[in-house]
Amino acid sequence: MNEDVHFRPKSEEYTSDYKAGQDNIQVLGMDIHNPVFTTSALAILAFITLTLVFPADAKVMLEGARTWSIDTFDWLFMIAGNVFVLFCLLMIVLPVGKIRLGGADAKPDYSRMSWFSMLFAAGMGIGLMFWSVAEPVAYYTDWWGTPLNAVANTPAGEAAAMGATMFHWGLHPWAIYGVVALALGFFTYNKGLPLTIRSAFYPLLGERVWGPIGHVIDIIAVLATIFGLATSLGLGASQAAGGLNFLFGVENTIATQIAVIVVVTAIAIFSVARGLDGGVKILSNINMALAGVLLLFVIVVGSLSGFFSNLLLTVTSYATDILPLSNWVGREDEKFYSGWTVFYWAWWVSWSPFVGMFIARVSKGRTVREFMIAVLLIPTVVSAVWMAAFGAQALDQIQSGTGALANGLGDVSLAMFQMLENLPLAEITSSLAIVLVLVFFITSSDSGSLVIDSITSGGKVDAPVPQRVFWAVLEGLIAGVLLYGGGTEALKALQAGAITAGLPFTIILLLMCISIYKGLKTEL
Repeated sequence: MNEDVHFRPKSEEYTSDYKAGQDNIQVLGMDIHNPVFTTSALAILAFITLTLVFPADAKVMLEGARTWSIDTFDWLFMIAGNVFVLFCLLMIVLPVGKIRLGGADAKPDYSRMSWFSMLFAAGMGIGLMFWSVAEPVAYYTDWWGTPLNAVANTPAGEAAAMGATMFHWGLHPWAIYGVVALALGFFTYNKGLPLTIRSAFYPLLGERVWGPIGHVIDIIAVLATIFGLATSLGLGASQAAGGLNFLFGVENTIATQIAVIVVVTAIAIFSVARGLDGGVKILSNINMALAGVLLLFVIVVGSLSGFFSNLLLTVTSYATDILPLSNWVGREDEKFYSGWTVFYWAWWVSWSPFVGMFIARVSKGRTVREFMIAVLLIPTVVSAVWMAAFGAQALDQIQSGTGALANGLGDVSLAMFQMLENLPLAEITSSLAIVLVLVFFITSSDSGSLVIDSITSGGKVDAPVPQRVFWAVLEGLIAGVLLYGGGTEALKALQAGAITAGLPFTIILLLMCISIYKGLKTEL
């Protein structure tokens, strides 16, 4: 991809003379936007220091902020999630769907397969590895509430478990990503604005977007992204270490988990230094191929007829329950509703700057309609197939009294391995699962570093290699230092901080929908 191409807008409305990186300063071989880079770096340093010095106080404060935001603004998260789904579906069917990102003559930089592999790996590949077994089992056994108060360990409970799992990994999260991705892709490629979060608000703020208001928007995006990635890297290291212990008897200690973080970060640094084409693209294609092999194995070995029956159950339960699960008024399943759904919505929103910007970066040349189908509908179908294979297989094992899962959900990080243990070639498939976990984390770290690099360089996509390496190293350092200094509790405090950032960003995303509509109208 030629990253130095200047895009000629079709319409001059909502264009600006501001150039990406025009306010940048050069320091230590880096091309940084001040004050976004400096403020973000100092805020991260201060946060980590305070968390390590006052771990108990930080945990109480951040988890209190998370609980307050979820309990007080549950209605906002739920309404916004529904608005985003409707908005993205409208983008597919309305005349604006024919608008092409980059202009009528723009050509895609990547094949459809590479494009989809990258957006899926960045979006939630690692989450599907972690939760595709644990989540249905949790709902079915009433580990922490059941969806719509379904009776645990019953056929109705099974249907509710599969429907609710799909609800959390289907249209709603991808719509959240789609809003951010479309906004950034359109205003960057069609209006010639810098590839940074603030550009999406140019129709609403005008030239003021390059001032303090825009700085705040970008800084919030950087903090939410780096904290979310560091949390996932740390918690994912725990899952990988648990898998190594389960398979090979490697002791699951802090030292083992930090070693996993070091390996992942080292490979991510190598990948991010190679750039988008030489790093993320190659790793994403490899990972999707490996995921496909594991998926096919579980489908065939776990009973092909049973898979299609489970897929039908998953899809029909999702279709039946999507409206009651989307409701926020008079919910009686408060434990499930707040502990799972609202938590997830805040988490997806906090990840949206990272995933949305990355998807935008690799989507030039696609029409709005093609873009939304690939970002919204296809991942939902793939998630349904994945959940029907892995999650429903785990429920089948519980119902037949087979394996460790029949005794209930213990260590969440081991759920995938406990399910695979009861299938043939368990050591091979479990080893493959560990590889998938690690490579998904590498691609997330890699793509996240590229995104943060773009935001902190004023919207440039060709910042120096040392700058990309800086953010990849920082993600690993945050995860490793917090894990060493405070264990998983420190990481959960960091996660609480990222989720709290989802509250202001929910409002930002709603305004983004208005901005997108105003911008797209100028292209018709």
